[in-house]
Amino acid sequence: MGVVNVTPDSFSDGGVNLDPEDAAASARRMVAEGAAIVDIGGESTRPGSEAVGLDEELRRVVPVLERLAGEVPVSIDTSKAGVARRAVELGAVLVNDVTALRGDPRLAEVVAEAGAYLCLMHMLGEPRTMQRKPRYDDVVSEVAAFLEERLVFAVEAGVPEERICLDPGIGFGKTVDHNFELVRRLDELTALGRPVVVGFSRKSSLGKLLGDPDAVTGTTAASVGAAVAAYERGATILRVHDVREHVEALTAAAAALG
Repeated sequence: MGVVNVTPDSFSDGGVNLDPEDAAASARRMVAEGAAIVDIGGESTRPGSEAVGLDEELRRVVPVLERLAGEVPVSIDTSKAGVARRAVELGAVLVNDVTALRGDPRLAEVVAEAGAYLCLMHMLGEPRTMQRKPRYDDVVSEVAAFLEERLVFAVEAGVPEERICLDPGIGFGKTVDHNFELVRRLDELTALGRPVVVGFSRKSSLGKLLGDPDAVTGTTAASVGAAVAAYERGATILRVHDVREHVEALTAAAAALG
């Protein structure tokens, strides 16, 4: 899953794809490099970010979706029913909700009616405050319990279970240790029976692991390493910014694993 942030303030690439033509070109390039789907987002959810209104989010993403409609497989990274509805009208096949249907009670209905796929992600709190000393007794068991509860909620709201994937939310209310513990014990999340999405790409934990306590991003090399480890432990979808490098690494890993 390639990442195209149509935002001025995303943590690693804010502003790069703010122009709709640039964003569409990035999406096409990612598919050419091997991405199975491209995730389009118009609201940053980096630590400390502020919420964006419905009209502004639509203003950012609709021109990109209009340029890509039917051309490349697209997911929409949003927690707003209004954005999701317009996105699926323009061809988006998956709704990627960082709030796991907690942000907008109407979103499940939109997904169910459209027959779209849905990604439910774990986040501790909300983006503005999620990295203020996050604490867990056992991060993996707590994330697994949350995702299982939200999976049940989504199914009861009319979204078929076979159309749902789960994301532990790397960096969303987690310390460096929490993030790596989630990857180490990913089998406890795959045991829920749904495809697991891992988005470790460029996250600050990678930079901190490599010795910079003030890092806000991580390197491509570290991102690829984390992605391969997640793949080996059962991740189905890797959400990445640098598609070609990840595709090449995962191709080699798949060949080595048989």
